[in-house]
Amino acid sequence: MFSLDKFAQAKLAGLDARAQRRALAETASAGGAHVARNGRKLISFCSNDYLGLAAHPVIVEAAAAALRDHGLGAGASRLVTGNHPLYGALEERLAGWKCADAAMVFGSGYLANLGTIPALASEGDVIFIDELAHACLYAGARLSRADAVVFPHNDTGALEGLLAAERKRFRYALIVTEGVFSMDGDLAPLPALADIAAAHDAWLLVDDAHGLGTIAKGRGSAFAFGASPVLIPLQTGTLSKALGAYGGYLAASAPVTELLTSRARSFVYATALPSAVIAGATAALEFIAENPDVTEQPLRNARLFTRTLDLPLAASQIVPIVLRDEKRAMAASAALEDAGFLVTAIRPPTVPDGTARLRFAFSALHEEQDVLALAQAVRSRVLAA
Repeated sequence: MFSLDKFAQAKLAGLDARAQRRALAETASAGGAHVARNGRKLISFCSNDYLGLAAHPVIVEAAAAALRDHGLGAGASRLVTGNHPLYGALEERLAGWKCADAAMVFGSGYLANLGTIPALASEGDVIFIDELAHACLYAGARLSRADAVVFPHNDTGALEGLLAAERKRFRYALIVTEGVFSMDGDLAPLPALADIAAAHDAWLLVDDAHGLGTIAKGRGSAFAFGASPVLIPLQTGTLSKALGAYGGYLAASAPVTELLTSRARSFVYATALPSAVIAGATAALEFIAENPDVTEQPLRNARLFTRTLDLPLAASQIVPIVLRDEKRAMAASAALEDAGFLVTAIRPPTVPDGTARLRFAFSALHEEQDVLALAQAVRSRVLAA
């Protein structure tokens, strides 16, 4: 056997021992919130298609029209083949939606952070990053070669203490966090973080992947704290969740986006997105602006679920139930699947050791009876186990 295969098998054995091995399960859309898996129809509570726009006829037709008019692939990066006119419309709308001077679209939300952070920070700089920030934010910080200082989750006092102690040793500083945390569903204290950043001459970067389209009538987490948005100089996110499309973005000032057009490696060296994806995302953003009531339904469903189970009131459309042990989380997921619900077990390293969980993602597609039936199944098959 080749040494590469031996290496892989040894690693797989270790994952098996820790109940952390992943496997793909063929799953097809079955209409609305339903999916088909293993010959059964299940109600999915694990999709990030929070508004059901991935299959919405208006969005699909916009994508189909662009596909007919412009073909499938882009051919090369935007700097090589030229900037497709559909990009300008999407980036202008994104910038306006996020109250930024400009926006730029990347191949994915992961690539947006992977390109933005190293383009702005390097050796001699420092990045203060929330301990529960998404893996792509950590990956961007590592690629930057800046010093990385991890602060306790949403602990503004600890962050301020770290900045007071460390900031003066470095040239530039970034504070990096999420707007809505993808595995816990809580919101970052953005007003306090913005004040701390200003007091210490640090640049605040907020990944709002799970806030766009779901928080504050779809405007995102920066708009959740009052009549005026929190001023955030670097806002990243994705087009693949509430917008139901694909891609990522940075909303920032014009000088910053102009700099990243030349310096963000995941932008410069990546093939542009297909025109159909750009057209679909633009149509989705227009839909959200015209239908703000739809954006409130995921949170209403999440709160119905938490009230029914006497859990802490949901802050967003994401609700975790932490079961700690990986095997228990896997067994709970299987029990819910037996009851007709698809809820994926989330295990380390996606979440910290000892915090394996079920992560429930609520959408505008879920009916009240779906949510109440899920709560009953969780009460009898998970919490009582």
